[in-house]
Parts: sequence; structure tokens; C-alpha cells
Amino acid sequence: MKDFPTSILDLQSSILEVLRSFMKCCTDVGGTFTDCLVLDDDGQVHAFKSPTTPADPTVGMTNVLQKAARHFRMELPEFMSNVRLLIAHGTTLSTNALLTGKIAKVGLLTTKGFRDTLEMRRGFKNIRTSRFNVFVPPYKPLVPRTLRLPIDERTLHTGEILTPLNEEDVHAAIGKFKEEKVEAVAICFLHSYINPAHEKRALEICRRELNGVYITASHEVLPVYREYERFSTTAVSAAVGPITAHYLSALQQKLREIGFKGTLYMVSGGGLVQSVDESARRAASLINSGPAAAPPGAIRLGQVVNWKNLFSVDMGGTSYDVCLIRNAEIPTTDYNWVGDERVAMKMVDVPSVGAGGGSLAWIDTLGLLRVGPQSAGADPGPACYGRGGTQPAVTDADLVLGYVPADYFLGGEIALNRDLAEKAIRTVAEPLGIDLPTAAMTIFTTVNSLMADKMTEISTKRGTDVRDFALVVGGGAGPVHGAYLADLLEIPTVIIPRYAATYSAFGMLNMEVGRNCARSLLMRKSFLELERVNRLFEEMEVEAREVLGEIGIAPQDAVLRRSIDMRYLGQFHEVEIADIPTGKLGVQEIEQITESFHRRHKELFTFDMPKREVEFLNVLLKATMRHEPLKLAEIAAATGGADKAIKRRRPVLWNLSKGYEETAVYDGDRLAAGHRIDGPAIVEEAATTVVIPPNYVCAVDKIKNYILTRRS
Repeated sequence: MKDFPTSILDLQSSILEVLRSFMKCCTDVGGTFTDCLVLDDDGQVHAFKSPTTPADPTVGMTNVLQKAARHFRMELPEFMSNVRLLIAHGTTLSTNALLTGKIAKVGLLTTKGFRDTLEMRRGFKNIRTSRFNVFVPPYKPLVPRTLRLPIDERTLHTGEILTPLNEEDVHAAIGKFKEEKVEAVAICFLHSYINPAHEKRALEICRRELNGVYITASHEVLPVYREYERFSTTAVSAAVGPITAHYLSALQQKLREIGFKGTLYMVSGGGLVQSVDESARRAASLINSGPAAAPPGAIRLGQVVNWKNLFSVDMGGTSYDVCLIRNAEIPTTDYNWVGDERVAMKMVDVPSVGAGGGSLAWIDTLGLLRVGPQSAGADPGPACYGRGGTQPAVTDADLVLGYVPADYFLGGEIALNRDLAEKAIRTVAEPLGIDLPTAAMTIFTTVNSLMADKMTEISTKRGTDVRDFALVVGGGAGPVHGAYLADLLEIPTVIIPRYAATYSAFGMLNMEVGRNCARSLLMRKSFLELERVNRLFEEMEVEAREVLGEIGIAPQDAVLRRSIDMRYLGQFHEVEIADIPTGKLGVQEIEQITESFHRRHKELFTFDMPKREVEFLNVLLKATMRHEPLKLAEIAAATGGADKAIKRRRPVLWNLSKGYEETAVYDGDRLAAGHRIDGPAIVEEAATTVVIPPNYVCAVDKIKNYILTRRS
């Protein structure tokens, strides 16, 4: 008895020591829920969810961290003090600010004669309708013409200065900005991607004279050619800069208050993790940051199940994000639009559509039932939440159909009210003259069709046969709909990961810390200057190592990957060619790169033109910290049949003609590796529900993936 207390103390001490060794935490602030994952040294990932608080996202994040602390039987400050490694934080803040118009008042300094570049764009009206539609209102630029001020200066495309910077013009513009009380300034001069001297000087003057104003320049945000794209991206970065900087500052302060002493990183839309300072400097880089996190998670799961061609989808409460992954390579694009604004940074190609668990059903002027893009969000949420929502949401339909439980939603934390869901659905059922089950099934099939159409848009319509891909389904609502999406597109295999409900946060665990760099070259192959190509790569490598050094990454721990944007002479769009050799490039390397371009072009577009002149447009560098694949913990092997995991049965509507059928509901926590479930069936996890239709078989693998296969 004398040694008993000492043993307990030793045990507690050892537990705390283990906790101190692992705490790697990832959070993702979504439109409806805020997700958190905590990773330990054994590869165990602990998932937590809490409703997002739109008025102040840091409150929702604190709430979910509090849940994690309780799980580890700690007070929040103690838990946060053990989070040593990092917090990777994805947010839709910048995107939402643009879409809602809640942006800063921006002033623009630009080369004399080019103040209207931002408004003329590429000569068309609204990107989402016909250019011949005269009823579409004209584009309203982020910066009004009165605040787009011309500066007398000129740099040629060669980098030679034709007209020196008129600093008096800059000071006069600053006076105007002070009068108008602008909150941000964007500096965009012609050809600054070649020679940024004038922008740097104007930037220095503005930062000295405009205290408290967010100021950025195009050579910092996007140092590549094409004036409109560069000007637009810089203006966007300035417009969301103050709100982003304020949010990041508030977030850091909040984390300090709750005891966090580690390093905070942000997820960029380009698919990398970067420092807070970098995120504040280049605010536009946070656009699309939440959706960009999911594809790395899909690739890691694909490595386990031996799939390289993956269709990654993430159905949350507000949106549905899709990404087509070929040969385990994350696709990127610089053709990004947020509302009517062009953002030309390289970002992960993850198109979205307004289709989630909170998406609302409504009847249009033609009397047809539609779903989304409006969403109930986190407040008030679907009608079944009982928080004041009255319009029917997808989750209401899922509840009425029997797919999701009323008493175990989010592990029982949110009790769903079926009566309220039925009342909401009747608001669309009665005008359509259909009964309640038919209306619920119509909402369900409509949202599935909407999501499948988005998937077809980036696959079949681009010449890809989706039957060669596996569907990786994430998001809290994704596992409910995943098998039905696969049915619509004839995808044979569906992978529902153990961490589907916190899919983007899981992807963050697999992301790399680093920076994307770019420089414009604009040369035909026949006139290519090798000295200049090598110099640009060397400049970017120096810049990248400096950025990585700022966050404590030693040069020997950095991985540098080169690529080049190329096209055939006369083309408008370019193709990125990866795996460019390191070191000095010579004639032989250029020939090899050209051959790679021809092959890649044929792979993407089914043809090549080897006799046509090739252009080298941009040289690119991706610098990351050396990264080991995430170790995933394995679960115990099954010792008996899956029937032992059945927790109950409930009526589920699989087919309107047959009506509700009593269906087995399995407890996900009791399923083990090797278990097999024949549909129809339901698997209830704490944060999501896996729906297995009658024509599917579900197998549980060693890392707790649910692999759904359609019966022949």
C-alpha cells in the first residue's frame, strides 16, 4: 500500500510525458462546423467537431479545442501548452469576404495610362452568363476609378527603365488616399515582374506615410506577366488584407490566452502550409485554403489501398468540393475566380458547388424543386436542429429518409427533431402536390444530381473516364451520399475514410510546409537564354530558402522542385511541366524538357505538335520541408462476424415503391478490420453516418476505411 500512490504518480507523469511528445493539432473552420484533429506518436488521430460561430470564428475554434482537452482529461491551458509542433488552420474567411462584399476600401497606384486595366478585364461582362446578355449589370471593380491613381513611370518588358518614378505623384496619391480614408493600397506597375524597382520605392514611401494602412505590391503577390491577372490578384489581396491581418492577429492573441506556446501555421490555397506572417503579407494566398487541404489526405489514403487515380469529394454543411487526382498528383490551376474577381495564383484545382448538408430546398418560378446554393449554415442550421430554421435542408431530408439518426447526430451532442424536419419539408411537398417521403427523396436525389454534375464537369467533359478512378468521400454529409454519387457516375469503388467527417483537417496532417515561387520568362525555345533561365531559378531558390529559414527550416531540410509553364506558339493556355532537373540547365536538359512537354500535352489533350515552336512562359519553384508520409494506426482484426456490431434496427426508405424497410444499424466503434457488411445497412460513427445501399457491399480495412463496392 505504501508504494501505491507513488505508482499512480509515476503513471500520471508518464502519461503527461507521452502527451507532451505528440500533440500535433489541425483545425479547419468550415461554414457549418469547425473540425479539429489531434495526432499522437502511434499514428492515432483523434477527431472533434463543434459548430462554427460565424460572428467570431475564434469562439468556435476554442470550443472544439476545449472538447479535445476534455478528451485527454486536461484543462484547456494545459492541453494547449502541450501542442508544441503546430496548428495548421484552414479558413474560408478571405473567400467569404469577397463573396459578401465585406472588404476593405482600396486605393490603387498604377502606371499612367493603365488605371482602367482592372475594369476592362478581358473585355467580357459576367463570367457566369453569356457576354451577349444585355440585362447583366456591368462589372463593379474592387477599386473605384476615383481611387485608381496614375503614376508617371515606365519600365519596359526588358526590365529597362524608360521613365523614372515620379515620387511627387506618389505623394499626391497618398494625400488623396488619406482624404478618402482608404484601408488598403495596391501598387501595380507595368512590367514590375521583370524589374520591381519602382514598385519597391513606392511601397517604401506608402508604408512610411500611411501608418495603419494595409499595403501590398504586385511583385510581392504575383510576380508574373499578364497585366490584368496580376493587377486583379493584387487588388484582391489588398481588399481582403486588413480583415485577414486582423483575424490572424486576433487568432494569435486568442491562442496565447488559452495557453498555446507553439507555432501557428496557415494552409494556403496552393496546397502548402505557410507562416502567419507570410499569410498576412499575401492575403490572397488564403483563398480556397480549406478545400485545398483535402486532396493530400486522399493521396495518402490512396497509397494505403493502392489507388493512384482518385476522385476526392468533400460534402460539408455548406459546400461540396471536388478534385480529380491523376497518378497521385494534386492538380493546380491559375484560372481561379471568386465571384467576379480573378485570382491568378497557382491554387489546388478544387471547384465547389453550393451543395451540403445545410443546403436549402426551394421551388423556382417554373415550379421545379431546387437545392442550394443557399444554406442554413451553422446558425440557425437545418430545421431539425431546433434553432429556428424553417426551410427544408438536405439534412432534414436525410433524417426523414432514415439515413441519419435523430439521437446520435454528432455522437449524440445534437438531438435532431424529426417533427420539425417533416414540417419544413411539407413547405415544398404541398405546393408540388407530393407526399412527405416523396419530397424527402426528391431533395435527396436532386442534391446528388447537382453534385454529380459538378464531378462530370471536371472529368467526363474533359475526356476522363471516371470508371478508372476510386471515389474518396469526405465531409460530415459525404458518407451519406457517397455510394449514390458513385452509382450515378458508374464509379466502381468508394473509399470512406475513418476521418471522413474531418476530411480537410486530416488532409492538413499530410500537407507540406513551404512556399511556391514564380518568375516570368516569355521566350521561344529558339531564342531561349539559358543564362537567364538559370539565374531566375537561382533567385527563387535564394528567396525560398530565406522564407523557409524564417520559420526555422534549415537549408539541408528543404526540398526544391522545379517546373516550367510552356505552350505551343499561338496558344492561350499553358501546361505546367514538372520534374525539371536541378542545377545548371544546358541544351540537353532543354531538349528533354521540350520532349516532356509534348508528352504531357498529348496526355492531357490527346494530341501534340512536335514540329511547332514552343514557348517558355514562367519558371516555377516549390520549396518544402522534408516530409515523411503520415503513419496511420491500424485497428484490430475481426474475430467474429459483423453482426455482433449491430446496435439496433430502424425504418429506412431505400425505394419509394417498397416503402420504409427495417434496416440494420451498425456501431462503427465495434467494427474491426476484415468485417464485411452487405447492404442495405447503416453504420453510425460519432461524427458521420455511412449509408450502404442495397446494391453495395462494405468491407472494413486495416486502417478503418469503409470500402464500398457495387455488386455486379
